[in-house]
Amino acid sequence: MRSVVHLSSGDETEQETALAIVENMLADESDSIDEVVVAAQSEGIEAVTADGDYADQVRALIDDGVPFKGCENTLETKGLEKSDLVDGVETVPEGAIEVTRLQDEGYAYLRP
Repeated sequence: MRSVVHLSSGDETEQETALAIVENMLADESDSIDEVVVAAQSEGIEAVTADGDYADQVRALIDDGVPFKGCENTLETKGLEKSDLVDGVETVPEGAIEVTRLQDEGYAYLRP
């Protein structure tokens, strides 16, 4: 199974929950999870910024092989640069389109 976790809220509880879901999926011992991708856009982009509260957690997940995708439209709207993101966060032109593309490829959609 493959899943995409959509991180679009600035709510700290939702951000914490989203990252906890990813960690729990990686820790699943049933081997039923093949890949988890995190797509960050809108206010959720703050969770993947290099100076954000969750930077260390995001780095650890990237080191564990979790792809993180940051929305370029959001970066532009917020006046952020790719360099403001945690190293290893890839950018995509539009977060919503990336989520839709992944769903079309068979990824299950999760949003806390």
